[in-house]
Amino acid sequence: AFSQDFKHFVIPENFKPAQVLSFIKLSDNHLIKEKKLHYSIAEKEDDHFEIDSLTGDIFLSNELDYETASHFLLQVTIKDYENTPPQNTTVFLSIDVEDQNDHSPHFQDDFIVIGIEENVPIGTPVYTFNAKDGDGSFLNSKIKYSMEMNSLGENPFLIHPSYGTLITAFPLDREITASLLLTVSSIDQAINLTDRKLDSLTAKIVILDVNDNSPVFTSSPLSYVMENVEVGFLVHHIVAKDPDEGKNGQVTYHILSGNENKTFVLDKVTGLLSTSLPLDRETQERYSLTIMALDDGIPALSATQILTVVVLDVNDERPIFLKQFYETAVRENQDPGEFVVMVEAVDRDSGLNSLLQYEILPGSGYGNFRMNSDTGKIVTTISLDRETEEAFSIKGNNMKYLSRPVNGRGELLYITVLDENDNNPLFAKNRYEISMRENLQEGSAVMELFASDEDDGLNGEVMYSVIDDTFGAFAIDSVTGSVVTTQVLDRETKSVYTFRVVASDCSTHLPRSTTNKVHLLVLAENSMNSVLGEVMVWIQDVNDNVPKFEQSYYKASVWEGQIPKTDIIQVFATDLDSGLNGETEYSIVSGNENGAFLIDSSRGILATNTILDYENTSSYRFVETAASHYLVLLACDHGTPSLNSTATVLINVQDANDNPPLFNNPQYHIHVRESIAVGSRITEVSANDCDVGANAEITYTISSGNDKGHFRLDGKTGSVDLIKALDYEDTVKFTLIIQAT
Repeated sequence: AFSQDFKHFVIPENFKPAQVLSFIKLSDNHLIKEKKLHYSIAEKEDDHFEIDSLTGDIFLSNELDYETASHFLLQVTIKDYENTPPQNTTVFLSIDVEDQNDHSPHFQDDFIVIGIEENVPIGTPVYTFNAKDGDGSFLNSKIKYSMEMNSLGENPFLIHPSYGTLITAFPLDREITASLLLTVSSIDQAINLTDRKLDSLTAKIVILDVNDNSPVFTSSPLSYVMENVEVGFLVHHIVAKDPDEGKNGQVTYHILSGNENKTFVLDKVTGLLSTSLPLDRETQERYSLTIMALDDGIPALSATQILTVVVLDVNDERPIFLKQFYETAVRENQDPGEFVVMVEAVDRDSGLNSLLQYEILPGSGYGNFRMNSDTGKIVTTISLDRETEEAFSIKGNNMKYLSRPVNGRGELLYITVLDENDNNPLFAKNRYEISMRENLQEGSAVMELFASDEDDGLNGEVMYSVIDDTFGAFAIDSVTGSVVTTQVLDRETKSVYTFRVVASDCSTHLPRSTTNKVHLLVLAENSMNSVLGEVMVWIQDVNDNVPKFEQSYYKASVWEGQIPKTDIIQVFATDLDSGLNGETEYSIVSGNENGAFLIDSSRGILATNTILDYENTSSYRFVETAASHYLVLLACDHGTPSLNSTATVLINVQDANDNPPLFNNPQYHIHVRESIAVGSRITEVSANDCDVGANAEITYTISSGNDKGHFRLDGKTGSVDLIKALDYEDTVKFTLIIQAT
């Protein structure tokens, strides 16, 4: 007989050898212990398991390895020798090896170097890490990857936890980070966390250079050089830095523009800029060179810089006047300090080298002028006179303002003094006298007058004219000064002519003139031979004119009370005579017996001599009659004999309020009955004032004594009236104080 059974076992991979795995039990109850059974593993090809032939215990004979064999199928045969023939029973044992995490993940290398270009985009795969795990089951051999950066800073990479692919997470820049070290770890995923195993390696990520940086200039864009340096002089060291690597960072230098005349030469490798031609600041004081720095990358990158080369001045230029010859004019008679001209020189040098000082070189007339040493302004030091010197030639000089002056070239300045009409024409003679016959033809030249004027141009050109009446007998040529007759002369009609001739210049602005007298004597002539003689007849003045007042009657007024010497009126008298015959003297000859007035004998000013009182004398009259009761104002000349005339002056003395009112009686005594009727007139007071007009108008008032109001006073008439009944028993006497104003 034959029977079969099937059993399944799971044993861990780390099950120790010699340990009993299980024992075989028959599935039916007909097998008992007492039975003689024999156990064996049929067709044994694997030596991992053994069975106790007597007991049926199965035990492990060799270590298990899940990764080598994870499943065993054993056929156990059980022979029962109690039966005849022996009965066999077959039991199939299915044994699954349960994997244990006994293998660690493993990288092939402990250290690797990975290169990646810096310009790769984000998300670019860089490297795939592959760790192996010898475990056979899924979780024990499933690997997750992680990484850490060995330095501070942001990690630009990410790693896929399952696939181990390293990718870029941020842009790379070799110039910032050229390389970095990453520790990449792999760990299996055993269920029991404590059983998990890991391995790690160090990866050096080298960022490969890409030509992504242009050169950057680090040298100054400004350079200075003296203009007198020799050819080949080092002007500037141009430096540009390129952070790229290798050829990408190798820089060469080139001049793109600004050096068209080849003034400079640039070493393209060292960046040394030198002169190749002589420099001249006055020709060109600065150069703007466009410099290019070019790297050797592919494609090549470049940068440009404007290098300004400033040529510094050397004192190698002479000052030069803006004009070779200055010509100007200044008016005569101006005050010292009058502006003449501003001369100006330039020096092509700069700074202190171009500062100039001016001076006037010694020479004729140079002291008449002063030059501002800083500005070149020339002014006069005196008032010039054209008639003394009409022109000046002056040498000027400019000098550099340095410790060792460099003389400039002297330049000529010609100054013309302009004429002012400051001279009168002058006659050749102070007086012209001539005698002539009365029978000269009309138009005959009598004499030649001549006047000269030192001024220039129209200011010195003289014209002649007659300003007095010649009675139609003479005229003068305005240009030549020739005096000619304009009619036939007759001595019996007029024997002497005297007239004035004016010589005037022709200035258009304030012309000047001189007057001279001409005396002409006309001689008698008969038909017989005669001896001619010249007789000068001078007509002398005779006192034949009486002083004459402008008015025959004057009227004036003066306030009373004025202080002595108060002017009242001024009178005038004229006398047509000349000299002493025409001098007039004033006096009061009558009407001033009390001496109230006085008169200025030369000026004719009539004034008070005392304090006048209107109330004593109201008027004074100075009359032209000889009445003793009148005052006479006399004007007489100093001729011999003296002539005179009189005039009347009526002076009214005007009233001033200088007199107080005076009562006719200082006291009034009035007796009345107590029964007098109200309204009755008591009395009338009266006062007089010596003044007149408004000054004599009097107003009456009761100043005291009328406290009870019994009386009324008329302010104009002085009438005192009763307005309240009297009572003897109450008041016996009233004393009224009345004021007149």
